[in-house]
Amino acid sequence: MGEVTVTGGAEFNISFLLFLLLLLLIPLFVFFLGHIKLSLWKASTLPPGPYPWPVIGNILDMGKKPHISLAHFAKIHGPVISLRLGTQLLVVGSSPAAAAEILKTHDALLSARHVPQVSPMKDPKLNHLSLAWAFTCSKQWKLLRNLCRAELFSSKAIESQVNLREKKVKEMLCFLGRKEGKIVKIGEVVLAAVFNILGNLFLSKDLVSLDDETSNEGIKGLIWRLMELATTPNLADFYPILDWLDIQGLRKTTLETIGKLQDIWEGLIEERRVSNDYGVRRPQDFLDVLIGHGFQDNQISNLLLELFLAGTETTSTTVEWAMVELLKNQEAMKKLNEELARKMNGNDIREFDLPQLSYLSVCIKETLRLHPPTPFLLPHKALETCTVMNYTIPKDSQIFVNLWAIGRDPEVWDDPLAFKPERFMNSELDFKGNDFEFTPFGAGRRICPGLSMGSKQLHLILASLFHSFEWYLSDDTDPMQLDTKEKFGLTLQKEQPLLLIPKSKV
Repeated sequence: MGEVTVTGGAEFNISFLLFLLLLLLIPLFVFFLGHIKLSLWKASTLPPGPYPWPVIGNILDMGKKPHISLAHFAKIHGPVISLRLGTQLLVVGSSPAAAAEILKTHDALLSARHVPQVSPMKDPKLNHLSLAWAFTCSKQWKLLRNLCRAELFSSKAIESQVNLREKKVKEMLCFLGRKEGKIVKIGEVVLAAVFNILGNLFLSKDLVSLDDETSNEGIKGLIWRLMELATTPNLADFYPILDWLDIQGLRKTTLETIGKLQDIWEGLIEERRVSNDYGVRRPQDFLDVLIGHGFQDNQISNLLLELFLAGTETTSTTVEWAMVELLKNQEAMKKLNEELARKMNGNDIREFDLPQLSYLSVCIKETLRLHPPTPFLLPHKALETCTVMNYTIPKDSQIFVNLWAIGRDPEVWDDPLAFKPERFMNSELDFKGNDFEFTPFGAGRRICPGLSMGSKQLHLILASLFHSFEWYLSDDTDPMQLDTKEKFGLTLQKEQPLLLIPKSKV
């Protein structure tokens, strides 16, 4: 709480005693509030789950890797479980049937968003213009989503972006060509390339340099830091009454990190308002659209932050995991390389070539099954009390769908821990939100709006990396022994960055 300075004897003593009394009363109040809530919940038919301890509930049961802990509890208690985290109730679905009820059957009642206390989107002045964190699927949210779909994610928009994506991927390949024989952190290289694809779509500008390793590391570090902060256990999330104290300093750290990221583009927003160069020196970009629709600077900056976070880390992490799995599974990598050589016949990969690359597609699907970018999706919240699989889900409950657990469930998948792209051959399963055993991008109202664009980027980047280079580990490690330890955040990163040495195939 910082140092206490004594400036006036009696006044200080009274203030200090009141402060101590407050600290003593808060846990007592929270305990009784939690006890009353638990009694009310038990009167209904709550989903089963591990026993909650007084005051703290099941906070300690979550562990450092909650996707694994919650998958374990699902095996014990069933496909829908509940846990009490302080005064809050968490409900987790861990089967295709549970996912279908949450994301489809009861989508209208369970599509609200649980926003972490550290997020600036808790502020209603910003939340109503949030794409990912809007409290409800309001009329304003629908208008914003339709605007983003029309300008960024529609078939027409995606088609108009082809040359840009191909250009930036080619720049990435040229950079890697200059790094031939040297160690690269492939996840950071991919993240920088995707950051610049989006930077040009939104602002007509590269925002990072592929050659500036320090800058790239900084961008990667800031983005990952935000992902970690959003999922760091926060007392204010468990006991909202403590929010104003910011005891762990998480809100302060989050705002500082966001500020460093937003510094990258906020100056560009100010310049654009006075430049009037649209149609003279460049085509219209998304910033022009937002300014034309009357968005304020802070609203634009926060929307760009959401779009950058959603569109960069998920792609770079998935590419990194795909390369890990293919290096570990040499037979699959051989099949992919043979397909690329056969279909491309030595030519550079273009987006219109991607539909021919069927084995590439199933490799990506298998990667997404084993390593869903967001293991729980973003957290949902119950607008009203409803029933899921005959269990009562109280109003305001936080809702998770454990995609990681569903993707590794032996009742759903044969040999679920093995990387077998062939399981998707001749299969109708896709990640468009209709198959609830495989929904890495969500489903229903809250399905990822950039799914189509992200899929294009993912396929183009991974195909280009394997078509242009042979890849070697940076040490003498046997590729079969390459570790797959995860680092938990909003996305599941590889715990240790993948270090590779590229060798050109030309």
